[in-house]
Amino acid sequence: MDPLLVTRWFHLLAAATWTGGLVVLAASVVVLRRAGADRALLQAVARGFAKLSWTAMAIAIPTGILQVVWMQLPWSYGRLHTKLGAVALVVVLAAVHQVTARRSSPRARGMLQAAILVASLGVFAAAVAL
Repeated sequence: MDPLLVTRWFHLLAAATWTGGLVVLAASVVVLRRAGADRALLQAVARGFAKLSWTAMAIAIPTGILQVVWMQLPWSYGRLHTKLGAVALVVVLAAVHQVTARRSSPRARGMLQAAILVASLGVFAAAVAL
């Protein structure tokens, strides 16, 4: 089996897990809040997602780098810079969210979560443009 194909498969699966999970999490939080779920339940859902999402990111980043190397894409390629920048933005936003979520207001958390989702969709757009 072609190592590049296997790497690409894992990369896409990890990226889909990250972004798809964000969409599912966002919809779930809205439904749970409307149903009157307490903060402890929302926190448990968020912690569960965090474990899965960081694992996905830990797979997506090295498999993405491997693809660049194996496909011999030049690191100076502008569209690659766009994707790498978007990935870096997502990682920074997610890390900030994880560190500040406990002491942030629901509105601030929601705004940061929306920014993470939009930036993650930007990663997908940059990937398609590659």
